[in-house]
Amino acid sequence: MHRFLEILPGALVWLTLIFMVVASALWPVYVAIFIILFDIYWFLRVFLLSLYLMHTYRQMKENMQTDWLEKTKKIKGWDEIYNLIILPMVDEPYAVVKETFEELKNTHYPKDKFIVVLAQEERASGENAETGRRIEEEYGHLFHKFIITVHPHNLPNETIGKGSNQAWAARHVRQDFIDKEGLSHEKIILSVFDVDTQIYPEYFGLLVYRFLTVEDPQMASYQPIPLFNNNIYQAPAFARVIALSATYYQMMQSARPENMVTFSSHSMPFKALAEIGYWHTDKVSEDSRIFWQCFVHYHGNWRVVPLIYPVSMDANAAPGFWQTVMNVYRQQRRWAWGSENLSYMVTSFIKDKKMKLFKKIYWTLYTTEASYSWAMASVLIFALGWLPLFLGGQEFNTTLLSYNLPRVTTQIMSWASLGIAISAILGVLLLPPKPKWFRPRHYFLYLAQWILLPVTMILLGSLPAIDAQTRLMLGGQYRLDKFWVTPKTREFKKK
Repeated sequence: MHRFLEILPGALVWLTLIFMVVASALWPVYVAIFIILFDIYWFLRVFLLSLYLMHTYRQMKENMQTDWLEKTKKIKGWDEIYNLIILPMVDEPYAVVKETFEELKNTHYPKDKFIVVLAQEERASGENAETGRRIEEEYGHLFHKFIITVHPHNLPNETIGKGSNQAWAARHVRQDFIDKEGLSHEKIILSVFDVDTQIYPEYFGLLVYRFLTVEDPQMASYQPIPLFNNNIYQAPAFARVIALSATYYQMMQSARPENMVTFSSHSMPFKALAEIGYWHTDKVSEDSRIFWQCFVHYHGNWRVVPLIYPVSMDANAAPGFWQTVMNVYRQQRRWAWGSENLSYMVTSFIKDKKMKLFKKIYWTLYTTEASYSWAMASVLIFALGWLPLFLGGQEFNTTLLSYNLPRVTTQIMSWASLGIAISAILGVLLLPPKPKWFRPRHYFLYLAQWILLPVTMILLGSLPAIDAQTRLMLGGQYRLDKFWVTPKTREFKKK
């Protein structure tokens, strides 16, 4: 069963590709009807998701203007909560790490309630240790406790990646500090952030407020909205579109939290992390896997609470154009490798007699559809929809349906372009403070960049997802056996 479920996402993709080619030649009429219906479905879906997007944007702006620490202070026992912050790193330069700690220092929350862990890797370069030393010297005294951990290289049964590093760091901070100090696990909120994550001022105030006010707070993860704004002005246009697309997806998910799974930087109760045995150390997709570990361990009694408040990270940008293209592709492929969770969750569902059947069926279908849509939706809309015209033969090409197919699909896609227009406008509204070189003409360029969306959706969205799911399907030497770390840099060409 486990291997079948690893094969399933890739098999669905390749069966669709093969079927579309064969069916376009043998049954072009039926394929044309399917394409029109599929385009209508996606137009309606884009319309609905655009409403979610605008709703979340308005709520996020309100949350950013609220003094959450002041609201939190009105709750009895708020000052008993500690924030444990784990920042895993490999070879990120000092400049990137310093920016993160500078923003952490500027958050509007008592720093004596912060336990900060800089989780380094033994396999990293020698500069890593120097970065840690400088950060500790400049910022370590600000917090209740500052700890540097070094994750050993080549431990048995481990995949090179964030999950194994984070698990090592969490175990050691518990053993060496939390339990020795007698701190209650129930009063510690863990936030695990990529080391380039810059925290906005009210994040921890809102996090603790939600933790103290939501129902059953120990049974939830807490998800901010990722903005990739740290270096957005240095990123090329296609990389900005990709980065904003990831932000928009999380914003839309925040409006329907019943479908949310943890992504990238997020927070959760430390008590739950300790009870499930920390992150799996042999998996690549640690951010989504931790959600499923909790969901399975607690028999489906686990959810994501959307904070609807941003954190800022680096857009995937390198000094060179083609290097950026390859980096974006690798990052998207790593994210799409999350399809590996399907086999874990379904096999766990089968064994679990306490979990509700509805939850098992819902999450199995939803996760399968999400993986499939990631790989195939844009290909079906922008590429395969034209196959009946090329492969349908003369008999089909003389029909009224053949004449109307490109006109109908073009019209539907023009209606759907409303979603692109909304994305373009929000992309400008979400920009951080403008650099000195930014001129009015740049607004036009930042709006016009969304013309690239169909191309980026296929080349840097669908293709890496197909790549990841095909590798998972084939197994063996084709598997992604380690976490690809997105390079971070501040060395960009001047405008």
